[in-house]
Amino acid sequence: MGRGSIAARLFALSAAWLVIALVATAFLLTELYSRALDAAMIDNLNFNLETLVGRTLNEQDVASASLQAADPRFERTGSGYYWEIRTEGGIVVNTSKSLLGSILPAVDSTFDESGRRSAVARDDFDTNIRIVERRIGLPSGTYLFAVTGNLDENTALTDNFRWQAILVLVAVGAALAVMSALVARVALRPVEKLRSEMEDVRDGTNSEIAGQYPRELAPLAQEVNELLRSNAQIVERARAQVGNLAHGLKTPLAVLRNEAESRSEPLALAVREQTNRMTDIVSTYLDRARLAARTAVVGKRADAQQTLTRLVRVMQKIHPDRQLMLNEVAPLWFRGDEADFEEIAGNLLDNACKFAKNTVEVSLRAHPEGRRQIRLLIDDDGPGLTEAERHQVLRRGVRLDEKVQGSGLGLDIVKELIDIYGGTLQLGPSDLGGLSVTLDLPAAKSPS
Repeated sequence: MGRGSIAARLFALSAAWLVIALVATAFLLTELYSRALDAAMIDNLNFNLETLVGRTLNEQDVASASLQAADPRFERTGSGYYWEIRTEGGIVVNTSKSLLGSILPAVDSTFDESGRRSAVARDDFDTNIRIVERRIGLPSGTYLFAVTGNLDENTALTDNFRWQAILVLVAVGAALAVMSALVARVALRPVEKLRSEMEDVRDGTNSEIAGQYPRELAPLAQEVNELLRSNAQIVERARAQVGNLAHGLKTPLAVLRNEAESRSEPLALAVREQTNRMTDIVSTYLDRARLAARTAVVGKRADAQQTLTRLVRVMQKIHPDRQLMLNEVAPLWFRGDEADFEEIAGNLLDNACKFAKNTVEVSLRAHPEGRRQIRLLIDDDGPGLTEAERHQVLRRGVRLDEKVQGSGLGLDIVKELIDIYGGTLQLGPSDLGGLSVTLDLPAAKSPS
């Protein structure tokens, strides 16, 4: 039973892995970019802090109105870039113009070895800011110098980078998915070639698998060829054994029958009756064994259109009082032995002619559901069969022509062959008023 395509599985697996990997990559790149922006801001704030401290030392006045940082953003109100100088007691002695009378939030973290500390807070303008603070000892006392940067700008830059990264990674993922599909298709091309050659062998186009295959598939191709050769040898030996059995039983049964025919006592009559019965049984099962051996050979096919046309002409001569009409005969090929198709179709046509009053219609077409099968339809205008009779006829050992005079093989051989080939036989009411026979058999490729 088929369970989907290997190429589709490989593509689905690789696509799922690509999605996970690319999503993780997008988040990782965004996190790295955010950290890089934060580190760059801290470096910038440290630079402005050192500039402010240096200018304060030059002025020797922490409250001087001329003090300013190096970045002009510290002059723009509500920019998120502020500086502030206050005493250790918390008294603000000087601020940047951008702070506009506000004060910075207090920082609770401890100073490091260099006398610095950092924190994240929210200002009076509802802006997230990064605060870098340093403790400086001056002749007039110890002061806390603080500078801040706008974290919302970094967040906006990070979001913009994230969407750009996602777009780029989606494009990369699509390209990788296409490449993965192509790689899977190219990698599995030898498998498709092997499948096609095995189908050609089954259809009768080739006798064995030929061509060069990769190291992974070459042993499989060799084993299939060995299996085909072994199957042919087994079938040939089975045919020989069947022939030997037939010849081995023929002489003893003939001797017993001849001896019994020369006598008239009850025992001789019983022996004659049983030997005749044994001969019939042996013949029946030998025929079935020959059929099984014949259909076991892989690689045979027959022109169903030509064979059916020929059978119809023969039946018209055998049954001149019946009107046989070929409604539709498609150019189809039967995957099996030509003699078997003749056996099946000939018996069904013969039975239809025996039961028909006047008309028999025959059609040969492809299976309507697209299966690799041919469909043979035979309709007659005879008395037909009831539903119970149709079920009874399809049982083993029941002959379709028991109600008419004459001998015939009936459906036993037909049903045996249909079962061997994996076909189906259906009986139903015909639009002509009689019996409709629907036969489905395996189809082969037509020769190019």
